[in-house]
Amino acid sequence: MYQGKTILGFIPARAGSKGVPGKNIRPLAGKPLIVHTIEAARASGIFDCLLVSTDGEEIARIAREAGAEVPFMRPPELANDTACGIDVLAHAMAWCEEHGRLYDWVMVLQPTSPLRSVDDILGACRLMLERKARAVVSVCEVDHHPWWSNTLPEDLNMENFLRTEALNLNRQELPVFYRLNGAIYLGEWEFCKKESSFYGPGTYAYIMPKERSVDIDESVDFVVAETLIKIQRNGI
Repeated sequence: MYQGKTILGFIPARAGSKGVPGKNIRPLAGKPLIVHTIEAARASGIFDCLLVSTDGEEIARIAREAGAEVPFMRPPELANDTACGIDVLAHAMAWCEEHGRLYDWVMVLQPTSPLRSVDDILGACRLMLERKARAVVSVCEVDHHPWWSNTLPEDLNMENFLRTEALNLNRQELPVFYRLNGAIYLGEWEFCKKESSFYGPGTYAYIMPKERSVDIDESVDFVVAETLIKIQRNGI
């Protein structure tokens, strides 16, 4: 519970990852990837329930040993490449309601964001209350400014490649752009049910630093994340 709000912590972790097989339980800095998220969530002390939705028995075993609940196995139709994340969440929320587990908020914590900290989890909750938000979604600054990007014609002519506003500007003079980093999705229970989304007029951005915004999608991302973890541990 946080400031009188009951919260479901929800960790979606399907077994079938084609880019990096077994991604969610692949070792990262000495422990399975999903365990980093479970440990941060538990350390925050705010979740009335920390629930993992998976179709993998090994993921379920590791998640339970780390202290999360896996009260059901995800159905096959929600564990394929075309399954939508909001549908996976809706399935878990419906299960909770059917079993009398009622919450004020739900926070989705994807295991592919292992560098998200306890402070980030608590910071998102504080922002939710301060702004009287319906939802909070984490973002970070973009690595490459979108004003310096464009499509190219077949002949590769760059006459209209840069927009007028970007011409002759230094990087520091450009407006700051942000991207979703996938680390935190927090919303009011009823808002998420009604909208089937975390986005709306009452949604606010929680800004995270780039060094805690690594999203594990490819094998090289494990190398980057492990390096950053070592730097943090050594206080460099």
